[in-house]
Amino acid sequence: MRDWRWVFIVLLYLAISLTTESFEFRRTQRTERISGSAGDVLEDNPIGRLKVFIYELPSKYNKKILQKDPRCLTHMFAAEIYMHRFLLSSPVRTLNPEEADWFYTPVYTTCDLTPNGLPLPFKSPRMMRSAVQLISSNWPYWNRTEGADHFFIVPHDFGPCFHYQEEKAIERGILPLLERATLVQTFGQKNHVCLKDGSITIPPYAPPQKMQSHLIPPTTPRSIFVYFRGLFYDVGNDPEGGYYARGARASMWENFKDNPLFDISTEHPTTYYEDMQRAVFCLCPLGWAPWSPRLVEAVIYGCIPVIIADDIVLPFADAIPWEDIGVFVAEKDVPNLDTILTSIHVDEILRKQRVLANPSMKQAMLFPQPAQPRDAFHQILNGLARKLPHGKSVYLQSGDKFLNWTAGPVGDLKPW
Repeated sequence: MRDWRWVFIVLLYLAISLTTESFEFRRTQRTERISGSAGDVLEDNPIGRLKVFIYELPSKYNKKILQKDPRCLTHMFAAEIYMHRFLLSSPVRTLNPEEADWFYTPVYTTCDLTPNGLPLPFKSPRMMRSAVQLISSNWPYWNRTEGADHFFIVPHDFGPCFHYQEEKAIERGILPLLERATLVQTFGQKNHVCLKDGSITIPPYAPPQKMQSHLIPPTTPRSIFVYFRGLFYDVGNDPEGGYYARGARASMWENFKDNPLFDISTEHPTTYYEDMQRAVFCLCPLGWAPWSPRLVEAVIYGCIPVIIADDIVLPFADAIPWEDIGVFVAEKDVPNLDTILTSIHVDEILRKQRVLANPSMKQAMLFPQPAQPRDAFHQILNGLARKLPHGKSVYLQSGDKFLNWTAGPVGDLKPW
């Protein structure tokens, strides 16, 4: 049986090396159109379908925070910054709030980083509450809907629950003042308290220029079968590996660290991006949260993402046909990864790669500067446009109140 598998792998390598091409942002290559309604949705143009009013907040909520730590421009939560910049010059922006369909509050809640570059979300709830109190006191629009026609970018690990550990995030729940708003967030998991109905799930930020600078010749063979770089254990917070990634990453390491088909390591080489372009499959397991930038990197570099995160809600799931480009593996099945991946027929691998090569697919995962048609900015606008027109339930009747301004942990109620 083992001998048969080695023959299979050799043939697979030959087929993929001879027939696949790496992605180059503006190179013409063989692709496959995204079939059905998903492809149509991905190519929607939101311009003319909605108008957005941007609240002008004091700079302490955004610009001054960024000035203190420019690293925020490149970390994986930077969508909150670039969405603000995009909207300021977007054709959907209106300066007349009376004609607005949506209201946007530019608050940079993730731009508080440790020396190692990790975000500290502990001030975020107070900061967000302060911003909501400000707009509700100075403009009439929040109070007429209690935020139901407002949207917020909340790209934390667990979005509007504002904590990086799931147990604590669940305990906190969504910030009560955001319960009626539309939340644009990287976190997505079915039936989870940190993902409310109607949220728009987006990809984490990956620097487009940096990724483009690492492109390699498109004729380079994909000579790596399975690739992964990252932590398997979070020794500081979970030394046994049973809680971190729900044990999935620890299982990857213990089962496949010596398997020649698996190029997996904690080391992060300078050739990381190039190596992804040489790989057939890129493992995208959950960490503390179910999502990570590897998902974006895999799509951009044409490496078939192997998604290991039960019940994950993927970015722009109504527009990107994830089943056509990825492989989904249940967390409990990680010990069988070698059998699962070697059992996929070469024709199916090539078909997934052709769909991955579709430029619209890649564009939807990026936040480029300047913005480009069908990019992640436009996919967010598409998601907002599809929620229009607002139903009657959005607008409050005289005397109606739904939000509890004193709900939540005592620490969140302190002034920011």
